[in-house]
Amino acid sequence: MVSSFWGALGGGGLGLALGGPLGALVGALAGHVLVDREGAPFGPAPRELIFTTGLVALAAKMARSDGVVTRDEVAAFRRIVAVPPEQEARIENLFDLAKQTSAGFEAYARQIADSFREEPALLEDVLDGLFLIAAADGAIHEAEHAYLRDVATIFAIDEAGFARIEARHMRRPDDPYLVLGASREMSDADLRRHYRRLVADTHPDREIARGLPEEAVAIATRRLAAINAAWDNIQKERGMGVLRQPEPA
Repeated sequence: MVSSFWGALGGGGLGLALGGPLGALVGALAGHVLVDREGAPFGPAPRELIFTTGLVALAAKMARSDGVVTRDEVAAFRRIVAVPPEQEARIENLFDLAKQTSAGFEAYARQIADSFREEPALLEDVLDGLFLIAAADGAIHEAEHAYLRDVATIFAIDEAGFARIEARHMRRPDDPYLVLGASREMSDADLRRHYRRLVADTHPDREIARGLPEEAVAIATRRLAAINAAWDNIQKERGMGVLRQPEPA
């Protein structure tokens, strides 16, 4: 999946459109010095631009917090943020620049949180993507986990929400129920209704219909797979009849 705007990263226009610390980051990549300001001069920046640039910046800062960037993490990053071969060097430069910049991850996270204040599902998508990258080497390390929790706090994602997202990437004894944000005390009928509603709310087709960036659709596709796997486990545990929504092709 390829975001349409990556080819324009060499120009200063994207930085001007973004504004704030993310705009300054893109402007630095383009070779311009942009003033870190509260907003962009041309009105709200496109959600695609904020989402993908923000995910790049926060992933880079997470790599710095851990101190080690593994090949698995880089591969996971590229599965979420896919770019044409001719643009790979530019994206790597943006990733490296974000690691080195004096702007802390908090500044990037706050700009993303402010931009998506009315769309909390997009903030969960960003955190989900960061979890996918952190877990790519088979373990989420202590520094990464602390970083993810700090980002969640800035995004105003509460403990229950963080635990639900975390459960999609870290194994726990009650993993299936955490993944669904459900309780073991729920009846079979209530669980079925909850599962159907969750699939409807998180299905990648909904992301596409809302005009969200391709990176968000990729994250939603992986999230749906985790939800379906959790539901399968619960059905087996309870001896329930098979009821499973198809995953997107």
